[in-house]
Amino acid sequence: MDTPTPPQPTQRQRRRDRHGRGMRGPIAPPQVPLALSRADAFDDLVRDATERLERRWPQLAEVEFVVQDVPGRPDAELADGALPEDGVPLGRLVEGRKGSPPRIVVYRRPVEIRSKSREDRALLVHDVIVEQVAELLGLSPENVDPRYGED
Repeated sequence: MDTPTPPQPTQRQRRRDRHGRGMRGPIAPPQVPLALSRADAFDDLVRDATERLERRWPQLAEVEFVVQDVPGRPDAELADGALPEDGVPLGRLVEGRKGSPPRIVVYRRPVEIRSKSREDRALLVHDVIVEQVAELLGLSPENVDPRYGED
């Protein structure tokens, strides 16, 4: 004797808050710069810097470029709990292990704190990526990109 199973209750997705109000749509249209979040704008800066370097150094195609908000706890502190001499890192190179490609990590919040404008931020992101690529390739940053360090 087969008994029909009762229908499962479905979760209703709320589009507005409990008072029937809330955001009905985006604040700005997608083509306006205001529509980009700070994290998205930072990702674009990293993407631009990496694309420029990949044109010059084709071997960077296998390298993963990653953006993290802040450095993890083990990177920020030494064994005794003190900060490293250099302070908070802006980026780092993670060597690839068996079968995994090397990874260059750029830390968004420390870079944003050290830059005053979008242009400063773009230059700093570019310099951080060039430094990490130079470490990966075993070259000086000036050899990786002649524009390194220019203001």
